[in-house]
Amino acid sequence: MIKNKNILITGAAGFLGSHLCKILSENNKIIAVDNLLTGRLVNILDLIENNKIEFINHDIINMLDLDNLDLIFNLACPASPPRYQSDPIHTIKTSVLGAINMLELAKKTGTRILQASTSEVYGEPQIHPQVESYKGNVNPIGIRACYDEGKRCAETLFFDYNRIYNIDIKIVRIFNTYGPNMDPKDGRVVSNFIMQALRNEPITIYGHGYQTRSFCYVDDLIDGFLKMMESNSDFAGPVNLGNPVEFDLIELAELVLELTNSKSKMIFKILPQDDPSRRKPDITLAKEKLNWEPKIDLKTGLQHTIKYFEKELKHENSSCSRGKISCILSGLST
Repeated sequence: MIKNKNILITGAAGFLGSHLCKILSENNKIIAVDNLLTGRLVNILDLIENNKIEFINHDIINMLDLDNLDLIFNLACPASPPRYQSDPIHTIKTSVLGAINMLELAKKTGTRILQASTSEVYGEPQIHPQVESYKGNVNPIGIRACYDEGKRCAETLFFDYNRIYNIDIKIVRIFNTYGPNMDPKDGRVVSNFIMQALRNEPITIYGHGYQTRSFCYVDDLIDGFLKMMESNSDFAGPVNLGNPVEFDLIELAELVLELTNSKSKMIFKILPQDDPSRRKPDITLAKEKLNWEPKIDLKTGLQHTIKYFEKELKHENSSCSRGKISCILSGLST
Protein backbone atom coordinates (compact mmCIF):
# COMPACT_ATOMS: atom_id res chain seq x y z
CA MET A 1 0.00 0.00 0.00
CA ILE A 2 1.25 3.48 -0.94
CA LYS A 3 1.46 5.56 2.27
CA ASN A 4 3.03 8.80 3.51
CA LYS A 5 4.11 9.95 0.04
CA ASN A 6 4.03 13.30 -1.75
CA ILE A 7 2.23 12.45 -4.98
CA LEU A 8 1.58 14.48 -8.12
CA ILE A 9 -1.39 13.40 -10.26
CA THR A 10 -1.92 15.09 -13.63
CA GLY A 11 -5.33 14.83 -15.26
CA ALA A 12 -6.60 14.69 -11.69
CA ALA A 13 -10.12 15.95 -12.40
CA GLY A 14 -10.65 13.41 -15.15
CA PHE A 15 -12.38 10.05 -14.96
CA LEU A 16 -9.38 7.99 -13.88
CA GLY A 17 -7.48 10.75 -12.10
CA SER A 18 -10.36 11.52 -9.77
CA HIS A 19 -10.58 7.90 -8.63
CA LEU A 20 -6.83 7.83 -8.05
CA CYS A 21 -7.04 11.06 -6.03
CA LYS A 22 -9.78 9.64 -3.83
CA ILE A 23 -7.90 6.44 -3.01
CA LEU A 24 -4.45 7.93 -2.52
CA SER A 25 -5.60 10.98 -0.55
CA GLU A 26 -6.45 8.75 2.41
CA ASN A 27 -2.81 8.14 3.32
CA ASN A 28 -0.77 10.59 1.23
CA LYS A 29 -0.33 14.24 0.32
CA ILE A 30 -1.78 14.81 -3.14
CA ILE A 31 -1.06 17.61 -5.59
CA ALA A 32 -3.82 17.40 -8.18
CA VAL A 33 -3.16 19.09 -11.53
CA ASP A 34 -5.68 19.60 -14.34
CA ASN A 35 -6.36 22.30 -16.95
CA LEU A 36 -10.10 21.42 -16.89
CA LEU A 37 -10.41 21.27 -20.68
CA THR A 38 -11.96 17.82 -20.38
CA GLY A 39 -11.54 17.11 -16.65
CA ARG A 40 -14.47 18.06 -14.40
CA LEU A 41 -13.78 19.77 -11.12
CA VAL A 42 -16.98 18.29 -9.73
CA ASN A 43 -15.23 14.90 -9.72
CA ILE A 44 -12.83 16.07 -7.00
CA LEU A 45 -14.85 18.89 -5.45
CA ASP A 46 -15.38 17.11 -2.12
CA LEU A 47 -11.65 16.35 -1.84
CA ILE A 48 -10.77 20.01 -2.42
CA GLU A 49 -13.41 21.30 0.01
CA ASN A 50 -12.23 18.90 2.73
CA ASN A 51 -8.56 19.77 2.16
CA LYS A 52 -7.78 16.21 1.13
CA ILE A 53 -5.85 17.40 -1.91
CA GLU A 54 -4.15 20.54 -3.22
CA PHE A 55 -5.54 21.50 -6.62
CA ILE A 56 -3.53 23.39 -9.27
CA ASN A 57 -5.23 24.59 -12.46
CA HIS A 58 -2.39 24.03 -14.94
CA ASP A 59 -1.75 22.74 -18.46
CA ILE A 60 1.20 20.35 -18.53
CA ILE A 61 2.26 21.45 -22.00
CA ASN A 62 3.87 24.18 -19.87
CA MET A 63 6.57 23.27 -17.35
CA LEU A 64 5.50 22.78 -13.75
CA ASP A 65 8.11 23.56 -11.10
CA LEU A 66 7.63 21.55 -7.92
CA ASP A 67 9.90 20.07 -5.27
CA ASN A 68 9.77 17.25 -2.75
CA LEU A 69 7.85 14.64 -4.77
CA ASP A 70 7.90 10.90 -4.26
CA LEU A 71 5.63 9.70 -7.09
CA ILE A 72 4.14 11.11 -10.30
CA PHE A 73 1.10 9.68 -12.09
CA ASN A 74 0.88 11.27 -15.56
CA LEU A 75 -2.74 10.82 -16.66
CA ALA A 76 -3.28 14.13 -18.45
CA CYS A 77 -4.77 13.84 -21.96
CA PRO A 78 -8.26 13.71 -23.47
CA ALA A 79 -9.15 10.04 -23.93
CA SER A 80 -12.41 9.96 -25.87
CA PRO A 81 -12.24 10.30 -29.67
CA PRO A 82 -14.68 13.25 -29.94
CA ARG A 83 -12.72 15.17 -27.29
CA TYR A 84 -9.19 14.55 -28.55
CA GLN A 85 -10.22 15.06 -32.20
CA SER A 86 -11.84 18.41 -31.36
CA ASP A 87 -8.36 19.92 -30.78
CA PRO A 88 -5.85 17.43 -32.22
CA ILE A 89 -2.84 19.74 -32.01
CA HIS A 90 -3.36 20.38 -28.32
CA THR A 91 -3.93 16.65 -27.80
CA ILE A 92 -0.57 15.70 -29.26
CA LYS A 93 1.12 18.56 -27.38
CA THR A 94 -0.33 17.17 -24.15
CA SER A 95 1.05 13.71 -24.90
CA VAL A 96 4.49 14.82 -26.12
CA LEU A 97 5.31 18.14 -24.43
CA GLY A 98 3.44 17.01 -21.32
CA ALA A 99 5.51 13.84 -21.15
CA ILE A 100 8.74 15.83 -21.55
CA ASN A 101 7.74 18.25 -18.81
CA MET A 102 6.74 15.52 -16.39
CA LEU A 103 9.91 13.54 -17.14
CA GLU A 104 12.01 16.66 -16.53
CA LEU A 105 10.23 17.08 -13.22
CA ALA A 106 10.91 13.43 -12.37
CA LYS A 107 14.57 13.94 -13.28
CA LYS A 108 14.82 17.02 -11.07
CA THR A 109 13.14 15.42 -8.06
CA GLY A 110 14.42 11.85 -8.45
CA THR A 111 10.83 10.63 -8.65
CA ARG A 112 9.30 7.41 -9.94
CA ILE A 113 6.83 8.29 -12.70
CA LEU A 114 3.94 6.32 -14.23
CA GLN A 115 2.68 7.06 -17.74
CA ALA A 116 -0.92 6.27 -18.63
CA SER A 117 -0.60 4.95 -22.16
CA THR A 118 -3.32 3.25 -24.14
CA SER A 119 -4.37 0.24 -26.17
CA GLU A 120 -4.69 2.71 -29.05
CA VAL A 121 -0.95 2.28 -29.62
CA TYR A 122 -1.92 -1.04 -31.27
CA GLY A 123 -4.15 0.75 -33.81
CA GLU A 124 -6.19 -1.64 -35.98
CA PRO A 125 -4.55 -4.79 -34.60
CA GLN A 126 -3.48 -7.59 -36.91
CA ILE A 127 -3.01 -10.02 -34.01
CA HIS A 128 -5.61 -10.95 -31.42
CA PRO A 129 -5.53 -10.65 -28.47
CA GLN A 130 -2.95 -7.88 -28.26
CA VAL A 131 0.32 -8.58 -26.43
CA GLU A 132 2.80 -5.91 -25.31
CA SER A 133 5.41 -7.07 -27.83
CA TYR A 134 3.07 -6.29 -30.76
CA LYS A 135 4.33 -3.17 -32.56
CA GLY A 136 0.91 -2.01 -33.69
CA ASN A 137 -0.82 -0.98 -36.92
CA VAL A 138 -1.48 2.75 -36.56
CA ASN A 139 -2.42 5.22 -39.29
CA PRO A 140 0.01 8.12 -38.61
CA ILE A 141 -2.01 10.65 -40.63
CA GLY A 142 -5.56 9.66 -39.66
CA ILE A 143 -8.00 11.56 -37.48
CA ARG A 144 -7.11 9.44 -34.43
CA ALA A 145 -3.35 9.83 -34.89
CA CYS A 146 -3.10 12.85 -32.58
CA TYR A 147 -3.91 10.48 -29.71
CA ASP A 148 -2.49 7.18 -30.98
CA GLU A 149 0.84 8.59 -32.14
CA GLY A 150 1.02 11.05 -29.25
CA LYS A 151 0.86 8.18 -26.78
CA ARG A 152 3.35 6.13 -28.80
CA CYS A 153 5.78 9.06 -28.75
CA ALA A 154 5.26 9.49 -25.01
CA GLU A 155 6.28 5.86 -24.48
CA THR A 156 9.41 6.51 -26.58
CA LEU A 157 10.28 9.51 -24.45
CA PHE A 158 9.82 7.57 -21.24
CA PHE A 159 12.20 4.83 -22.32
CA ASP A 160 14.75 7.34 -23.66
CA TYR A 161 14.73 9.22 -20.35
CA ASN A 162 15.14 5.88 -18.60
CA ARG A 163 18.11 4.91 -20.76
CA ILE A 164 19.83 8.30 -20.72
CA TYR A 165 18.98 9.67 -17.26
CA ASN A 166 18.07 6.47 -15.40
CA ILE A 167 14.58 7.81 -14.61
CA ASP A 168 12.48 5.25 -12.74
CA ILE A 169 9.57 4.76 -15.17
CA LYS A 170 6.37 2.73 -15.30
CA ILE A 171 4.11 2.44 -18.37
CA VAL A 172 0.59 0.98 -18.44
CA ARG A 173 -1.47 0.49 -21.59
CA ILE A 174 -5.13 1.06 -20.71
CA PHE A 175 -7.92 -0.78 -22.52
CA ASN A 176 -11.55 0.38 -22.52
CA THR A 177 -12.48 1.42 -18.99
CA TYR A 178 -15.81 2.59 -17.60
CA GLY A 179 -17.45 3.50 -14.30
CA PRO A 180 -18.58 6.42 -12.10
CA ASN A 181 -17.08 9.87 -12.79
CA MET A 182 -17.18 9.38 -16.55
CA ASP A 183 -18.34 12.53 -18.28
CA PRO A 184 -21.87 11.85 -19.58
CA LYS A 185 -21.01 13.89 -22.70
CA ASP A 186 -17.56 12.51 -23.45
CA GLY A 187 -18.68 10.43 -26.42
CA ARG A 188 -17.35 7.04 -25.34
CA VAL A 189 -19.47 3.99 -26.03
CA VAL A 190 -20.46 3.08 -22.46
CA SER A 191 -21.45 6.61 -21.47
CA ASN A 192 -23.25 7.11 -24.80
CA PHE A 193 -25.28 3.93 -24.49
CA ILE A 194 -26.25 4.50 -20.87
CA MET A 195 -27.25 8.14 -21.30
CA GLN A 196 -29.25 7.36 -24.44
CA ALA A 197 -30.98 4.46 -22.70
CA LEU A 198 -31.84 6.51 -19.60
CA ARG A 199 -33.36 9.18 -21.83
CA ASN A 200 -35.14 6.58 -24.00
CA GLU A 201 -33.29 7.96 -27.00
CA PRO A 202 -32.05 5.77 -29.88
CA ILE A 203 -28.90 3.77 -29.03
CA THR A 204 -26.37 4.88 -31.64
CA ILE A 205 -24.12 2.11 -32.95
CA TYR A 206 -21.43 2.99 -35.47
CA GLY A 207 -20.77 0.30 -38.07
CA HIS A 208 -22.45 -3.12 -38.02
CA GLY A 209 -22.12 -3.48 -34.23
CA TYR A 210 -20.06 -6.65 -34.27
CA GLN A 211 -16.77 -4.86 -33.59
CA THR A 212 -15.55 -5.91 -30.16
CA ARG A 213 -14.22 -4.23 -27.04
CA SER A 214 -13.10 -5.49 -23.63
CA PHE A 215 -14.57 -3.41 -20.81
CA CYS A 216 -12.70 -2.97 -17.53
CA TYR A 217 -14.40 -1.47 -14.47
CA VAL A 218 -12.54 1.53 -13.06
CA ASP A 219 -11.85 0.02 -9.61
CA ASP A 220 -9.99 -2.87 -11.23
CA LEU A 221 -7.94 -0.52 -13.40
CA ILE A 222 -6.94 1.73 -10.49
CA ASP A 223 -5.83 -1.37 -8.59
CA GLY A 224 -3.59 -2.13 -11.58
CA PHE A 225 -2.15 1.39 -11.47
CA LEU A 226 -1.24 1.03 -7.81
CA LYS A 227 0.29 -2.42 -8.25
CA MET A 228 2.34 -1.17 -11.20
CA MET A 229 3.58 1.85 -9.26
CA GLU A 230 4.65 -0.41 -6.40
CA SER A 231 6.25 -3.06 -8.62
CA ASN A 232 9.96 -3.85 -8.69
CA SER A 233 12.21 -1.21 -10.25
CA ASP A 234 13.47 -3.70 -12.85
CA PHE A 235 9.99 -3.85 -14.45
CA ALA A 236 9.11 -0.69 -16.39
CA GLY A 237 6.47 -2.18 -18.66
CA PRO A 238 4.67 -1.49 -20.83
CA VAL A 239 1.96 -3.69 -19.41
CA ASN A 240 -1.61 -4.16 -20.62
CA LEU A 241 -4.35 -3.32 -18.11
CA GLY A 242 -7.80 -4.33 -19.23
CA ASN A 243 -10.49 -6.97 -19.00
CA PRO A 244 -9.83 -9.89 -21.38
CA VAL A 245 -13.54 -10.78 -21.65
CA GLU A 246 -14.64 -9.63 -25.11
CA PHE A 247 -18.08 -8.25 -26.07
CA ASP A 248 -19.39 -6.89 -29.33
CA LEU A 249 -21.20 -3.56 -29.27
CA ILE A 250 -24.63 -5.06 -29.88
CA GLU A 251 -24.17 -7.27 -26.80
CA LEU A 252 -23.20 -4.19 -24.77
CA ALA A 253 -26.23 -2.26 -26.02
CA GLU A 254 -28.59 -5.15 -25.21
CA LEU A 255 -27.20 -5.42 -21.67
CA VAL A 256 -27.55 -1.66 -21.09
CA LEU A 257 -31.15 -1.77 -22.35
CA GLU A 258 -31.92 -4.67 -20.01
CA LEU A 259 -30.37 -3.03 -16.94
CA THR A 260 -32.05 0.35 -17.54
CA ASN A 261 -35.45 -1.02 -18.60
CA SER A 262 -35.20 1.40 -21.47
CA LYS A 263 -37.55 1.73 -24.42
CA SER A 264 -34.70 2.80 -26.68
CA LYS A 265 -34.12 1.13 -30.04
CA MET A 266 -30.76 0.61 -31.74
CA ILE A 267 -29.86 2.66 -34.80
CA PHE A 268 -26.79 2.17 -36.98
CA LYS A 269 -24.54 4.85 -38.47
CA ILE A 270 -21.37 4.92 -40.57
CA LEU A 271 -18.24 3.72 -38.78
CA PRO A 272 -15.70 6.54 -38.18
CA GLN A 273 -12.28 6.39 -39.85
CA ASP A 274 -9.70 4.08 -38.22
CA ASP A 275 -12.13 2.81 -35.57
CA PRO A 276 -10.62 -0.58 -34.58
CA SER A 277 -12.67 -3.69 -35.34
CA ARG A 278 -11.35 -5.77 -32.41
CA ARG A 279 -9.72 -4.93 -29.12
CA LYS A 280 -8.81 -7.41 -26.40
CA PRO A 281 -5.82 -7.41 -24.05
CA ASP A 282 -3.54 -10.30 -23.33
CA ILE A 283 -2.91 -9.78 -19.59
CA THR A 284 -0.43 -12.62 -19.06
CA LEU A 285 2.30 -10.11 -18.20
CA ALA A 286 0.10 -8.27 -15.67
CA LYS A 287 -0.75 -11.56 -13.98
CA GLU A 288 2.91 -12.59 -13.85
CA LYS A 289 4.53 -9.29 -12.82
CA LEU A 290 1.75 -7.60 -10.83
CA ASN A 291 -0.45 -10.47 -9.70
CA TRP A 292 -3.28 -8.47 -11.25
CA GLU A 293 -6.42 -9.34 -13.11
CA PRO A 294 -9.89 -7.76 -13.13
CA LYS A 295 -12.49 -9.02 -10.69
CA ILE A 296 -15.66 -7.10 -11.58
CA ASP A 297 -17.82 -8.51 -14.39
CA LEU A 298 -19.50 -6.27 -16.95
CA LYS A 299 -23.05 -6.62 -15.60
CA THR A 300 -22.02 -5.65 -12.06
CA GLY A 301 -19.88 -2.77 -13.28
CA LEU A 302 -22.65 -1.45 -15.51
CA GLN A 303 -25.11 -1.52 -12.61
CA HIS A 304 -22.80 0.72 -10.57
CA THR A 305 -22.22 2.98 -13.57
CA ILE A 306 -25.92 3.30 -14.38
CA LYS A 307 -26.66 4.40 -10.81
CA TYR A 308 -24.02 7.10 -11.18
CA PHE A 309 -25.48 8.38 -14.45
CA GLU A 310 -28.99 8.37 -12.99
CA LYS A 311 -27.72 10.75 -10.30
CA GLU A 312 -25.98 12.83 -12.95
CA LEU A 313 -29.24 13.25 -14.82
CA LYS A 314 -30.96 14.47 -11.66
CA HIS A 315 -28.22 16.96 -10.81
CA GLU A 316 -27.05 18.11 -14.26
CA ASN A 317 -28.82 21.42 -13.80
CA SER A 318 -27.78 21.90 -10.18
CA SER A 319 -26.75 25.49 -9.47
CA CYS A 320 -25.17 24.44 -6.16
CA SER A 321 -22.23 22.56 -7.71
CA ARG A 322 -21.76 25.23 -10.38
CA GLY A 323 -21.58 27.90 -7.70
CA LYS A 324 -18.98 26.00 -5.66
CA ILE A 325 -16.85 25.36 -8.74
CA SER A 326 -16.98 29.02 -9.80
CA CYS A 327 -15.94 30.04 -6.31
CA ILE A 328 -12.97 27.62 -6.30
CA LEU A 329 -11.81 28.70 -9.75
CA SER A 330 -12.17 32.35 -8.80
CA GLY A 331 -10.00 31.74 -5.74
CA LEU A 332 -7.35 29.99 -7.84
CA SER A 333 -7.13 32.87 -10.28
CA THR A 334 -6.56 35.53 -7.64
